[in-house]
Amino acid sequence: MTRVRSIKRSRLLSTTGRYAMLVFFGLIFFVPVYYLLVGSLRPGDKVLGGLSALVPSDLSLDNYAGVFNRFSNDTTGYVWQFAGVSLAVTAIVVLGGLLVNSLAGYALARMKWRGRNIVLLLVTIMTIIPFEAVALPLYYMLSGQRNTLYVQALPFLANAFSIFLFYTYFLSIPVEVEEAAKIDGAGPVRTLFQVVAPMSLPAYATVAILTFLGQWGQYLWPVLMITDTKLRPLPLELSVFQNAQPPEWGPVLAFGVLFVLPVLVVFLIFQRSFVASVASSGVKG
Repeated sequence: MTRVRSIKRSRLLSTTGRYAMLVFFGLIFFVPVYYLLVGSLRPGDKVLGGLSALVPSDLSLDNYAGVFNRFSNDTTGYVWQFAGVSLAVTAIVVLGGLLVNSLAGYALARMKWRGRNIVLLLVTIMTIIPFEAVALPLYYMLSGQRNTLYVQALPFLANAFSIFLFYTYFLSIPVEVEEAAKIDGAGPVRTLFQVVAPMSLPAYATVAILTFLGQWGQYLWPVLMITDTKLRPLPLELSVFQNAQPPEWGPVLAFGVLFVLPVLVVFLIFQRSFVASVASSGVKG
Protein backbone atom coordinates (compact mmCIF):
# COMPACT_ATOMS: atom_id res chain seq x y z
CA MET A 1 0.00 0.00 0.00
CA THR A 2 2.83 2.34 0.89
CA ARG A 3 4.56 1.52 -2.38
CA VAL A 4 1.38 2.31 -4.36
CA ARG A 5 1.08 5.67 -2.61
CA SER A 6 4.73 6.37 -3.32
CA ILE A 7 4.22 5.60 -7.01
CA LYS A 8 1.11 7.83 -7.18
CA ARG A 9 2.97 10.64 -5.39
CA SER A 10 5.89 10.29 -7.79
CA ARG A 11 3.57 10.41 -10.81
CA LEU A 12 1.77 13.45 -9.40
CA LEU A 13 5.05 15.29 -8.85
CA SER A 14 6.21 14.35 -12.33
CA THR A 15 2.97 15.56 -13.91
CA THR A 16 3.04 18.76 -11.87
CA GLY A 17 6.63 19.40 -12.92
CA ARG A 18 5.82 18.90 -16.59
CA TYR A 19 2.86 21.27 -16.45
CA ALA A 20 4.89 23.84 -14.53
CA MET A 21 7.57 23.69 -17.21
CA LEU A 22 4.98 24.05 -19.97
CA VAL A 23 3.46 27.07 -18.22
CA PHE A 24 6.91 28.61 -17.74
CA PHE A 25 7.92 28.27 -21.39
CA GLY A 26 4.42 29.27 -22.49
CA LEU A 27 4.79 32.54 -20.59
CA ILE A 28 8.19 33.14 -22.17
CA PHE A 29 6.58 33.02 -25.61
CA PHE A 30 3.29 34.69 -24.65
CA VAL A 31 4.52 37.75 -22.72
CA PRO A 32 6.37 39.40 -25.66
CA VAL A 33 3.31 38.94 -27.90
CA TYR A 34 1.07 40.37 -25.17
CA TYR A 35 3.46 43.30 -24.68
CA LEU A 36 3.43 43.95 -28.45
CA LEU A 37 -0.37 43.93 -28.59
CA VAL A 38 -0.93 46.10 -25.50
CA GLY A 39 1.85 48.51 -26.47
CA SER A 40 0.33 48.99 -29.90
CA LEU A 41 -2.85 50.25 -28.24
CA ARG A 42 -1.22 52.64 -25.75
CA PRO A 43 0.14 56.18 -26.22
CA GLY A 44 3.76 56.27 -27.39
CA ASP A 45 5.05 57.85 -24.16
CA LYS A 46 3.63 54.99 -22.09
CA VAL A 47 4.98 52.08 -24.16
CA LEU A 48 8.45 51.92 -22.60
CA GLY A 49 7.31 51.83 -18.99
CA GLY A 50 8.83 48.63 -17.65
CA LEU A 51 6.38 46.23 -16.04
CA SER A 52 3.75 48.96 -15.91
CA ALA A 53 3.59 48.77 -19.72
CA LEU A 54 1.98 45.34 -19.34
CA VAL A 55 -1.07 46.87 -17.67
CA PRO A 56 -3.73 47.59 -20.32
CA SER A 57 -4.75 51.23 -19.87
CA ASP A 58 -5.48 54.24 -22.12
CA LEU A 59 -6.13 51.87 -25.00
CA SER A 60 -7.05 53.21 -28.44
CA LEU A 61 -6.48 52.58 -32.14
CA ASP A 62 -4.64 55.87 -32.68
CA ASN A 63 -1.33 54.12 -33.31
CA TYR A 64 -2.82 52.05 -36.11
CA ALA A 65 -4.34 55.18 -37.61
CA GLY A 66 -0.88 56.77 -37.36
CA VAL A 67 0.67 53.91 -39.33
CA PHE A 68 -1.85 54.19 -42.15
CA ASN A 69 -1.56 57.99 -42.15
CA ARG A 70 2.24 57.73 -42.30
CA PHE A 71 2.10 55.44 -45.33
CA SER A 72 -0.57 57.11 -47.39
CA ASN A 73 1.11 58.48 -50.54
CA ASP A 74 3.36 57.43 -53.42
CA THR A 75 6.45 58.84 -51.72
CA THR A 76 6.25 56.82 -48.49
CA GLY A 77 4.28 53.93 -49.97
CA TYR A 78 1.22 52.18 -48.58
CA VAL A 79 0.88 49.46 -45.95
CA TRP A 80 -1.21 47.33 -48.30
CA GLN A 81 1.53 47.73 -50.89
CA PHE A 82 4.24 46.35 -48.58
CA ALA A 83 1.92 43.56 -47.45
CA GLY A 84 1.16 42.71 -51.07
CA VAL A 85 4.87 42.39 -51.88
CA SER A 86 5.44 40.14 -48.87
CA LEU A 87 2.42 37.99 -49.71
CA ALA A 88 3.43 37.67 -53.37
CA VAL A 89 7.04 36.73 -52.61
CA THR A 90 6.02 34.33 -49.83
CA ALA A 91 3.43 32.64 -52.06
CA ILE A 92 6.00 32.19 -54.84
CA VAL A 93 8.54 30.72 -52.45
CA VAL A 94 6.06 28.40 -50.72
CA LEU A 95 4.38 27.04 -53.85
CA GLY A 96 7.54 26.95 -55.94
CA GLY A 97 9.47 25.41 -53.06
CA LEU A 98 6.94 22.61 -52.63
CA LEU A 99 7.33 21.74 -56.32
CA VAL A 100 11.11 22.05 -56.60
CA ASN A 101 12.04 20.49 -53.27
CA SER A 102 9.62 17.56 -53.55
CA LEU A 103 10.97 16.74 -57.03
CA ALA A 104 14.53 16.87 -55.73
CA GLY A 105 13.68 14.81 -52.64
CA TYR A 106 11.93 12.17 -54.75
CA ALA A 107 14.85 11.97 -57.18
CA LEU A 108 17.22 11.37 -54.28
CA ALA A 109 14.96 8.87 -52.53
CA ARG A 110 13.77 6.71 -55.43
CA MET A 111 15.63 7.29 -58.68
CA LYS A 112 18.96 5.66 -59.54
CA TRP A 113 21.48 7.97 -61.20
CA ARG A 114 25.21 8.57 -61.15
CA GLY A 115 26.37 10.97 -58.44
CA ARG A 116 23.23 10.65 -56.35
CA ASN A 117 25.14 9.92 -53.13
CA ILE A 118 27.42 12.90 -53.69
CA VAL A 119 24.45 15.20 -54.23
CA LEU A 120 22.75 13.81 -51.12
CA LEU A 121 25.93 14.48 -49.14
CA LEU A 122 26.06 18.06 -50.44
CA VAL A 123 22.40 18.61 -49.56
CA THR A 124 23.04 17.30 -46.05
CA ILE A 125 26.02 19.62 -45.64
CA MET A 126 24.06 22.61 -46.94
CA THR A 127 21.42 22.16 -44.23
CA ILE A 128 23.93 23.55 -41.70
CA ILE A 129 25.15 26.45 -43.85
CA PRO A 130 23.30 29.68 -42.94
CA PHE A 131 21.99 31.94 -45.68
CA GLU A 132 24.24 34.75 -44.43
CA ALA A 133 27.27 32.74 -45.59
CA VAL A 134 26.12 32.78 -49.23
CA ALA A 135 24.27 36.11 -49.30
CA LEU A 136 27.24 38.12 -50.58
CA PRO A 137 28.10 35.76 -53.51
CA LEU A 138 24.40 35.70 -54.44
CA TYR A 139 24.35 39.49 -54.32
CA TYR A 140 27.14 39.74 -56.90
CA MET A 141 25.56 37.02 -59.06
CA LEU A 142 22.14 38.74 -59.12
CA SER A 143 23.15 42.38 -58.77
CA GLY A 144 21.83 43.07 -62.27
CA GLN A 145 18.35 41.98 -61.16
CA ARG A 146 18.01 44.34 -58.21
CA ASN A 147 14.65 45.97 -57.50
CA THR A 148 12.62 43.19 -59.05
CA LEU A 149 9.96 41.03 -57.45
CA TYR A 150 11.29 37.65 -58.51
CA VAL A 151 14.83 38.29 -57.25
CA GLN A 152 13.40 38.34 -53.71
CA ALA A 153 12.09 34.79 -54.19
CA LEU A 154 14.63 33.14 -56.50
CA PRO A 155 17.35 32.22 -53.94
CA PHE A 156 14.80 30.56 -51.62
CA LEU A 157 12.93 28.26 -54.00
CA ALA A 158 15.40 25.40 -53.47
CA ASN A 159 16.01 24.69 -49.79
CA ALA A 160 18.37 21.98 -48.55
CA PHE A 161 16.38 21.31 -45.36
CA SER A 162 13.12 20.93 -47.30
CA ILE A 163 14.79 18.58 -49.80
CA PHE A 164 16.18 16.45 -46.98
CA LEU A 165 12.82 16.38 -45.21
CA PHE A 166 11.05 15.20 -48.37
CA TYR A 167 13.83 12.67 -48.96
CA THR A 168 13.49 11.09 -45.52
CA TYR A 169 9.69 11.01 -45.74
CA PHE A 170 9.62 9.45 -49.20
CA LEU A 171 11.95 6.70 -47.95
CA SER A 172 9.28 5.68 -45.44
CA ILE A 173 6.67 5.02 -48.15
CA PRO A 174 6.49 1.36 -49.26
CA VAL A 175 8.14 0.82 -52.62
CA GLU A 176 5.39 -1.62 -53.61
CA VAL A 177 2.92 1.26 -53.96
CA GLU A 178 5.12 2.95 -56.56
CA GLU A 179 5.85 -0.31 -58.34
CA ALA A 180 2.13 -0.83 -58.84
CA ALA A 181 1.91 2.62 -60.42
CA LYS A 182 4.81 1.83 -62.73
CA ILE A 183 3.09 -1.36 -63.88
CA ASP A 184 0.13 0.81 -64.87
CA GLY A 185 2.47 2.89 -67.03
CA ALA A 186 3.05 5.87 -64.73
CA GLY A 187 6.38 7.66 -65.02
CA PRO A 188 8.37 9.12 -62.09
CA VAL A 189 6.68 12.54 -62.17
CA ARG A 190 3.18 11.09 -62.44
CA THR A 191 3.96 8.56 -59.71
CA LEU A 192 5.14 11.36 -57.43
CA PHE A 193 2.15 13.67 -57.85
CA GLN A 194 -0.63 11.10 -58.19
CA VAL A 195 0.54 8.39 -55.80
CA VAL A 196 3.31 9.56 -53.45
CA ALA A 197 2.24 13.17 -52.86
CA PRO A 198 -1.27 12.31 -51.54
CA MET A 199 0.41 9.94 -49.07
CA SER A 200 2.92 12.61 -48.03
CA LEU A 201 0.62 15.45 -47.00
CA PRO A 202 2.26 15.75 -43.54
CA ALA A 203 5.64 16.40 -45.19
CA TYR A 204 4.13 18.95 -47.57
CA ALA A 205 2.39 20.67 -44.64
CA THR A 206 5.62 20.84 -42.66
CA VAL A 207 7.58 22.33 -45.54
CA ALA A 208 4.81 24.80 -46.44
CA ILE A 209 4.40 26.14 -42.90
CA LEU A 210 8.11 26.38 -42.11
CA THR A 211 8.78 28.04 -45.46
CA PHE A 212 6.01 30.56 -44.86
CA LEU A 213 7.31 31.42 -41.39
CA GLY A 214 10.87 31.83 -42.65
CA GLN A 215 10.07 33.78 -45.80
CA TRP A 216 7.53 36.14 -44.24
CA GLY A 217 10.22 37.49 -41.92
CA GLN A 218 13.02 37.63 -44.51
CA TYR A 219 15.04 40.80 -43.96
CA LEU A 220 18.69 40.47 -45.00
CA TRP A 221 18.11 39.72 -48.68
CA PRO A 222 15.67 42.63 -49.29
CA VAL A 223 18.15 44.97 -47.58
CA LEU A 224 20.79 43.97 -50.13
CA MET A 225 18.59 43.88 -53.23
CA ILE A 226 15.71 46.34 -52.82
CA THR A 227 15.98 50.13 -52.85
CA ASP A 228 12.71 50.87 -54.65
CA THR A 229 10.04 51.84 -52.10
CA LYS A 230 7.30 50.17 -54.14
CA LEU A 231 9.02 46.77 -53.88
CA ARG A 232 9.85 46.78 -50.18
CA PRO A 233 8.44 43.88 -48.15
CA LEU A 234 6.98 44.42 -44.69
CA PRO A 235 10.12 43.49 -42.64
CA LEU A 236 12.26 46.01 -44.53
CA GLU A 237 9.70 48.80 -44.25
CA LEU A 238 9.22 48.06 -40.54
CA SER A 239 12.97 48.58 -40.06
CA VAL A 240 12.85 51.86 -41.98
CA PHE A 241 9.89 53.00 -39.90
CA GLN A 242 11.58 52.02 -36.64
CA ASN A 243 14.78 53.92 -37.51
CA ALA A 244 12.90 57.19 -38.01
CA GLN A 245 14.06 59.98 -35.71
CA PRO A 246 12.68 60.29 -33.16
CA PRO A 247 11.12 56.80 -33.14
CA GLU A 248 7.39 56.68 -32.38
CA TRP A 249 7.16 53.46 -30.39
CA GLY A 250 3.39 53.24 -30.33
CA PRO A 251 3.04 53.22 -34.13
CA VAL A 252 6.14 51.01 -34.39
CA LEU A 253 4.46 48.36 -32.23
CA ALA A 254 1.22 48.78 -34.19
CA PHE A 255 3.18 48.14 -37.39
CA GLY A 256 4.71 45.11 -35.66
CA VAL A 257 1.23 43.75 -34.90
CA LEU A 258 0.23 44.14 -38.55
CA PHE A 259 3.41 42.26 -39.47
CA VAL A 260 3.00 39.43 -36.94
CA LEU A 261 -0.77 39.00 -37.29
CA PRO A 262 -0.70 36.89 -40.50
CA VAL A 263 1.87 34.55 -38.94
CA LEU A 264 -0.26 34.06 -35.83
CA VAL A 265 -3.38 33.49 -37.90
CA VAL A 266 -1.66 30.90 -40.10
CA PHE A 267 -0.21 29.11 -37.09
CA LEU A 268 -3.48 29.07 -35.14
CA ILE A 269 -5.41 27.76 -38.13
CA PHE A 270 -2.89 25.03 -38.93
CA GLN A 271 -1.61 24.40 -35.41
CA ARG A 272 -2.93 20.84 -35.23
CA SER A 273 -1.70 20.01 -38.73
CA PHE A 274 1.68 21.57 -37.98
CA VAL A 275 2.23 19.58 -34.78
CA ALA A 276 1.03 16.37 -36.44
CA SER A 277 3.18 16.93 -39.52
CA VAL A 278 6.32 17.60 -37.49
CA ALA A 279 5.68 14.51 -35.37
CA SER A 280 5.07 12.29 -38.40
CA SER A 281 7.67 13.63 -40.82
CA GLY A 282 10.46 14.93 -38.65
CA VAL A 283 11.17 11.59 -37.01
CA LYS A 284 11.06 9.44 -40.14
CA GLY A 285 14.10 8.10 -41.92
